[in-house]
Amino acid sequence: MLTLLFHILFLVRTYASPIPPESSAVTPYDVIVIGSGPAGVIIASRLSENSARKVLLIEGGGPSYWVTGGTERPQWLAGTNLSRVDVPGLYSTIYTNPSNNLLCQNKIRAYGACTIGGNSAINAGLFYEPPASDFDKYFPAGWKYADLAPSIRRLYQAQPSTSNPSLDGIYYEQSDYAAAKQWLVNNAGYTELDINANAARKTKVFGHPVYNYANGRRGGPVISYLQTALKRPNFQLQSGTWVQRIARTGSQATGVVVNIGGTTSTIPLTTKGRVIVSGGALKSPELLMKSGIGDPAVLTTLSQANQLGGIPPSQWINNTAVGDGLFDNPNTFIEMEGPTISAYNYQYDSPIPSDKDLYLTKKSGPYSFAGGSCSFWDTIQHADGTVAGVQGGLGAAGYQAYTNAMTVTMNIYGTSGLGSSGKVVLDPTNFLPGPSSSVYYSNPRDAQDIATFIRRLFDALPGTGLRPLNINQTATVSQIVQYITSYTPYTRGQVNHWSSSCRIGGCVDGNTTVVGTGNVHVVDASILAPLSVNPQMGVMIAAERAWELINRLMGP
Repeated sequence: MLTLLFHILFLVRTYASPIPPESSAVTPYDVIVIGSGPAGVIIASRLSENSARKVLLIEGGGPSYWVTGGTERPQWLAGTNLSRVDVPGLYSTIYTNPSNNLLCQNKIRAYGACTIGGNSAINAGLFYEPPASDFDKYFPAGWKYADLAPSIRRLYQAQPSTSNPSLDGIYYEQSDYAAAKQWLVNNAGYTELDINANAARKTKVFGHPVYNYANGRRGGPVISYLQTALKRPNFQLQSGTWVQRIARTGSQATGVVVNIGGTTSTIPLTTKGRVIVSGGALKSPELLMKSGIGDPAVLTTLSQANQLGGIPPSQWINNTAVGDGLFDNPNTFIEMEGPTISAYNYQYDSPIPSDKDLYLTKKSGPYSFAGGSCSFWDTIQHADGTVAGVQGGLGAAGYQAYTNAMTVTMNIYGTSGLGSSGKVVLDPTNFLPGPSSSVYYSNPRDAQDIATFIRRLFDALPGTGLRPLNINQTATVSQIVQYITSYTPYTRGQVNHWSSSCRIGGCVDGNTTVVGTGNVHVVDASILAPLSVNPQMGVMIAAERAWELINRLMGP
């Protein structure tokens, strides 16, 4: 067994691949991080920079990128060092050619990834810096922009990003970008700019998407932070390991109870160690609840269903903020048709031969990016002085009933400053986490704000040749409200930008410590307030900031 373990460890250090589940060690760890999404990877990597700490990063799922051992891919990638995850242009095919290896399947009641890299292994890779105003308005002391500036600088240094991902320097499939520029810049008064270079500006701005890609391939913390961490002898990544609950004595975590291939065991924590929960805004609250931390009413239900592993009520930790405040961007698809638009359909098995060859030989062409041509933002001012953020973007092709060669999909989101939120709820049969019904439009003003945004966009359409297909261009704000709040294939869709379910100042304190515990932290999208941009970069910034705080708590 020792010979086998040595061989496995040699392979890990040589090829930067994860340790398989059967190599689980029983010696105590100083840090146990649960979940290898962007936040989990970053916080585990940073904490392992101190060679005196033994750090374990646990992932329930398995390989994703090629460098992690991922081999799922179409035949046209045979003979390469690429999995489907590595190729940016295969992003959208996860919906048409779903993966049993990458997706959570029966682990959550929503769409998400359970794999090394988490959602960063399946999303578009958008990498937008939140404006300073997000942190200054919506975050507590210790998490203002000035506090986060060093974290942002470190992230940019560690994590490559680009707005022009094709290595030949050419922007591909830009017909809708040109049409949108005429519409938004020339007609609606938007400013075309470099989005992250002007991160503070989120009113009437337009530009090319920014991706966390590197060398024509999908990037993210798995490619940057994780590969560095795997070279350290004090760091271990263990996949195929599902954490059932945090073992505790009173307020102190003593380890984690895991299931590996049907066998339950406990991985211990040192007496001064810390558990960091980084499972995402649905899974992290679930794990806390099943560890006896949460709303007593929920814990009572779980106890009656034998879901708490025998934790008695005397050991429960009352924290009603666990799972509260769950947010997702309310989304509307608007199908846009125009005579100058040329739709592009990404194919999993049979890409256009010239595009396939261009990607394989030069990491260039349409398959070097996820297909979005542009992103744009605006704000809605309220009479009470508050502001709501709104965001849009154009994709590569149409959707559902509107898929002709001149149609693309416009995504419209509500972002920061919205009033609606919900809870993470566990279903009464399988006790899997999912969103409550109040996540979208429980505050009527949100629909009014988004409808106002859409109406403004439509007002600038004359003379562009563009027209919306699934909603009347002359619709009033009230008619748009009625449409976007109804249930259709184009409305009320989950964007799966889940966040805010364990917020700083309620569920966790300013050091990310779960209120009521001494050494349990949450570091992922759960602790974020809703942001003005896609949350992925914000999650990474939060992980960098959390490292500073937890590192200080742990000492040398």
